[in-house]
Amino acid sequence: MASGLVMEPVPITSQKHDPAWKHCQMFKNGERVQLKCIYCSKLFKGGGIHRIKEHLAGQKGNASTCLLVPPDVRALMQQSLDGVVVKKRNRQKLDEEITNITPSPHGEVDSLALHSDVSNGIQLIGAPVTLEPNSELLVNQEGMTSERSLDRRKRGRGKHSFSSHGAFGVTNSAALGSRKVNNYVHEAIGRFLYDIGAPPDAANSAYFQPMIDAIASGGSGVEPPTYHDLRSWILKNSVEEVRNNTDKYRAMWGRTGCSVLVDQWNTESGKVLLSFLVYCPEGTVFLESVDASDIINSSDALYGLLRRVVEDVGVKDVLQVITSNEEQYMVAGRRLTDTFPTLYWTPCAARCLDLILEDFGSIEWINAVIKQARSLTKFVYNHSVVLNMVRRSTFGNDIVEPGVTRYATNFTTLKRLVDLKHCLQVMVTSQEWMDSPYSKEPEGLEMLDLISNQSFWSSCVLIVRLTNPLLRVLRMVGSEKRPAMGYIYAGMYRAKETIKKELVKREEYMVYWNIIDQRWEQLWHFPLHAAGFYLNPKIFYSIEGDMHGDILSGMFDCIERLVPDTKVQDKIIKELNFYKSAAGDFRRKMAIRARDTLLPAEWWSTYGGGCPNLARLAIHILSQTCCSIGCRQNQIPFEKVHNIRNSLERQRLSDLVFVQYNLRLRQMVGKNTEQDFMDPISFDSISIIEDWVSGKDMCLEDHGSSDWMTLDSPSASTMLLGPSNDDAEELGSGFYDYEIFGRGKDSEEENVEDNVENH
Repeated sequence: MASGLVMEPVPITSQKHDPAWKHCQMFKNGERVQLKCIYCSKLFKGGGIHRIKEHLAGQKGNASTCLLVPPDVRALMQQSLDGVVVKKRNRQKLDEEITNITPSPHGEVDSLALHSDVSNGIQLIGAPVTLEPNSELLVNQEGMTSERSLDRRKRGRGKHSFSSHGAFGVTNSAALGSRKVNNYVHEAIGRFLYDIGAPPDAANSAYFQPMIDAIASGGSGVEPPTYHDLRSWILKNSVEEVRNNTDKYRAMWGRTGCSVLVDQWNTESGKVLLSFLVYCPEGTVFLESVDASDIINSSDALYGLLRRVVEDVGVKDVLQVITSNEEQYMVAGRRLTDTFPTLYWTPCAARCLDLILEDFGSIEWINAVIKQARSLTKFVYNHSVVLNMVRRSTFGNDIVEPGVTRYATNFTTLKRLVDLKHCLQVMVTSQEWMDSPYSKEPEGLEMLDLISNQSFWSSCVLIVRLTNPLLRVLRMVGSEKRPAMGYIYAGMYRAKETIKKELVKREEYMVYWNIIDQRWEQLWHFPLHAAGFYLNPKIFYSIEGDMHGDILSGMFDCIERLVPDTKVQDKIIKELNFYKSAAGDFRRKMAIRARDTLLPAEWWSTYGGGCPNLARLAIHILSQTCCSIGCRQNQIPFEKVHNIRNSLERQRLSDLVFVQYNLRLRQMVGKNTEQDFMDPISFDSISIIEDWVSGKDMCLEDHGSSDWMTLDSPSASTMLLGPSNDDAEELGSGFYDYEIFGRGKDSEEENVEDNVENH
């Protein structure tokens, strides 16, 4: 009876991804669907697209061979069949491994997933589908379920299926299977990292995903490198690759100049190590580390080290050497500038800023507020129930924000608390909090009092306003986004200006100005910072009237020191007049707009062609950093290099350190200035935020409150924290307060007033 029905052609939709669909036609014969080969017109009443593919490929077994198919189509179909077999075999192997290693504790479909299906309008019938270890419900890469799974679904429909949504059931089960595969892969990676003692932030490495991709591209048969591979040819290739990259940077040093950075730190065993790095706008490279434990207090020995490194880098390319600001470095730096009169020694601006923040935190009333805030955060971060409640109330945000340093963390965390003030107040007045046993404890009651205390919040707001400009400068000097030299002087000006506006009375703001001037005194007098201020076109053209004398003196000093040829010096002085009057290309509308959009060095490179000598000097100055602190050094075996006695292994370890440090530095180029999001109570952050999260004792019996397994994961939500603005853009324009340039000295004020009257 069915044979008498008329066959109706059915269009093949774009959802049909198998390559064989392009070589057949589909017809509907009553309730049955049949496929027809477009070459030999053979009609297939069953077997689906897979049988058509076998027919076209000439594969004997389930279908006759097509004699009219073109050779290229036959080869394509055979290739497709071979791929299906390989994928099926690999999938079965993976399923077996999953079953053997991570058997499901329940053997049932995730109830949460089923609940999600219901919420999406899918009606469930009967019991949930059981996901067997070797289930064929896993989707292959062509997006089609296997025939065996379809047959099984047909046979079992009714008792364990979705009514009228069978295809969705297969897809949902496949998604669950895919999730199970991902869990298996993730747990395998986790076991490896735990075994070797790698920190969880290894997942933040820029090389983590490429490693996963490389392994996946190799298929299931890929062989891992051996212990000897990693110690020999792989390390050798990595060293060569990093050295080639360093050579590319060396070419930039001649164009933009460079800064030699000396980063000092103490190891757990008490050794004093120095890292020598070189900065240019393209990136920072690590050269070597030295064990300076026996010579750190000797200015002569430090001078010898600095001189050797400068000569290795190239004296003509080095504009400055940045070190810590201890007395021995100061003496060594002065000797270095006597030896090489075309460069500067400069103390690290980041360390000076950190000392300023430390001094601010020691002021009695600020210290009292910090202690109050710490009592709150310590209570929260040592009780999992309370921490979960806080994170839910703040939409996943933490109330502790790690800063660049421990002292910076004091003020970044106060700002975070101010940003989340309303959320915290809502939480401590919620029914959930009042029903919690922690709300009745002394620390819980103290937290309620503190969060409800308007005087506490007013003090926090004032502290944030006083310190936020300093934190902005600290972020700028440590940023790889733009060289800091064109902004550092303006940043410190804005910090003092903000303090003056907040406190108004001279006797009050001078307390903070004196702290800044005492720590920053050396840097006020460093010509490079003043010249960076002068040569930044956005800042320079925002100043009405004459430039302050200290800024001009710094500019002239840089011309004399960095340009030894007196004829070129004279040319630069003449070209300065073009810059001051915005003549030539500087007057173009494009150049005027670009003051706000281009980096200062890029602006000079683009529009400074009419003043080639001044432009060359400006590019060199504006391309420098102000900070000697490198990147994080954890997990890099610096100390082992200096402890090992075997010369061959020591050389190998030195090369390993060279590769590791430079790979980390390379990740910093073009990276967002915000730190990788990390849990504040993680071991990786503890050195910076310990004062804010360390509890009074380690009691674990307090209502089970220290069970980390019950913690909700923090998130990187910033919706309550305000926009993340560009620190340099926030500097604005207009620098008119001569008291700031004069650093608050009465004699300077009188001189300035006289000059203003005469002007």
